[in-house]
Amino acid sequence: MTGQLIARVLLAGLCGLQGLGTLAADLNHTHATNPEWPGHARFHLVWQASAFAWLALLEIVLIFGGGPFHEQRFYLAAILAGLPMLGFFTAFIGRRIYRGTLSDPNGIPPANLTIMNWQLRVDLSLVAETGVAFVLAAIIALYRHSSVAR
Repeated sequence: MTGQLIARVLLAGLCGLQGLGTLAADLNHTHATNPEWPGHARFHLVWQASAFAWLALLEIVLIFGGGPFHEQRFYLAAILAGLPMLGFFTAFIGRRIYRGTLSDPNGIPPANLTIMNWQLRVDLSLVAETGVAFVLAAIIALYRHSSVAR
């Protein structure tokens, strides 16, 4: 198995997890069916989650679909996979402007860590999005390295 094929399989897996993970995280009692959320907010959430799932499917088709431009399709899929992360970090950075919070009192709470008697609250979405961004960068690096090695 070549490095490029490994990178393509890894990127497709990341895209699939991104699409399914968004559906799993958002289409449940803490989000989309949360009775304490306004109906319009739930509508936007389901819209976003379904758009990410369709986007993930498109990315996988770009990666494994037949025809020319394999390299360009790989990079397009990688860019598309990065867009939801870019959106997350945009919302994260700008949350004070619109009074947004990373968690909801009746949703998934942040993890509480104690490090040398120092209390730290860590939002799991922030950890996941940061980790996935690094994984995406590593997959692109593997693909690029494999392309140069040819």
